[in-house]
This record gives sequence, structure tokens and C-alpha cells, in this order.
Amino acid sequence: MERANLDKDALLNGDFLANTGIARLEVVETTGSTNADLLRAVTVEPKEWPDMSVLTAEHQTAGRGRLERHWEAPDHSAVSVSIVLRPVNAQGLPVPTQSYSWLSLLAALALRETLLEYCGLPAEIKWPNDVLVRGRKISGILAQLGPMGDGTVPAVVLGTGLNVSLAEDELPVPTATSLLVEGAETLDRTAILQNYLSRFAVLYRSFCNADGDPAAGLAGGPSLHKRVEAVLVTLGREVRAQLPGDHELVGHASRLDEYGSLLVVDHGGREHVVTAGDVVHLRPTDGGYA
Repeated sequence: MERANLDKDALLNGDFLANTGIARLEVVETTGSTNADLLRAVTVEPKEWPDMSVLTAEHQTAGRGRLERHWEAPDHSAVSVSIVLRPVNAQGLPVPTQSYSWLSLLAALALRETLLEYCGLPAEIKWPNDVLVRGRKISGILAQLGPMGDGTVPAVVLGTGLNVSLAEDELPVPTATSLLVEGAETLDRTAILQNYLSRFAVLYRSFCNADGDPAAGLAGGPSLHKRVEAVLVTLGREVRAQLPGDHELVGHASRLDEYGSLLVVDHGGREHVVTAGDVVHLRPTDGGYA
């Protein structure tokens, strides 16, 4: 299968950059991990990578997920993109860092909208950081905190990997899928990336201007909290959460709290808070990935 390059001219178009508020956009041919690259960059050259700086790669050889999980997709078969975020409100004041836990869910929401409205696929979000189509993982999202203490707003590097043109036999695991496999209306990685970044920018700016309050109205509509809960396939199901130290929690996934953590009610009626940083695996007890 011949897979096209990203259209650098389209991505670096002045109107596109201005409309999204992207401060810097770099396209590289190959790298280990766009997230690792940006974490290193914001440490060494923080002023060179302001808020809404973007790095995308044609081929990522050591993509990273939560808990140091690694994967690699064939060359030119995926969207691999990371964004530097330095969240401030309209007055330039830093957004509280406790709201940072919502950023990966905000990205998942933006990507779901792209897949639904632009690619024509019935996408859903699996807590804490996956996007699914028909119960299979099509995208993973990872937010990592950059260095603190240099006087600037702490940077978050937000990475997204989306399987685009992988055939069934190229998928890493049976629970994964791709735009090609699902019959998406387009496999144009450039257009998909632009659409995702545009949607993310609108939601992100609205979230920042609300001081990172997940209960505030977002971009002229419901709050981030309500929008995520409405499309979270995890809620309302019995789940098994594998936690550090071989601990396991089985119960009903009821809702998200104000920090985006999952609240699980065990069989004794006790409510537990499960944070994205703690959960090793989360699966429904009736089988499947979602």
C-alpha cells in the first residue's frame, strides 16, 4: 500500500496556524517519540516552545503510552502528534495545575468529534485516555508534565497516536483497529490532523478561559465534564480495575469526579476514586476492551 506524506505546505499555512493559535509546528520524518522529543525540548529550550507548539512525525518508532507501554506503527500509517500546552486564561494567569488531569480527556473529546463528524465513524471514549470505534482502540492519548520551577507556566506535553491506514494484519493487538479497517470516509492524514488540531484548539482555549473549570460551559455548549461523561463508554458498566501492587477493584463505574478521576462503587456499596495515574488496566467484567 502506498501511503502519502503529510502535506507540509497545508500544515504550515498561515491561515491555519492563525486560526488555531498554533505558535510553532514542526514536521519530522522519523523519531522515537514525539512526546519524548518535546519533553526534552521544553526542558532545554523552554522559550522556543510556547503554548500550542506542535510536533508531528511521519514515522514514530518508539511511541509511548501510559505506564511506559511502547508501540510502533508502519511508516506513514498513523497520525503521531504532540502538543506543548502552557495553560493560561484570557488575562494571562496560569490555570490551576489540578485541572491538568482533564487535558487528555479534552483531547479525546476533540478527536472523537473529528472521527465522528469528519471521518464518519461512531467513536467513543474509554477512560482514561483511549478513543474506540465499535469497541476497539483506534487512538491513545498521553499527557505528561514538563519541568517545574523555572518561573514559567508548567508545560504539559500532550501526545496523540491515531491508527489511520493500518490493515488488519498490521494492527498490534486484536483489540486495536484503524480508520482503514473501520471504513472511514477519509484516510487523508493531513486533513485529519488539521481537523483534530482545529477542534482541540477551540476546546482548549475555552477550557483555559474558564480557568480550567470542568463544570463551566465549554465553547458555547455543555461543560467538559458533561460532554465527556456523555460519550464515555466506561460509565454504567461493571469494571475490573487493576491497581499497583496487584490490587484489584471490581465494581460499577458510576461517574467522574471534578478531577476527571473515575468513581467505582464496589459490591459492598463503597465508592472508590480511581485516578488515571494509578490504574494499570481497566476492563469490563463481561469481556472485551471497552
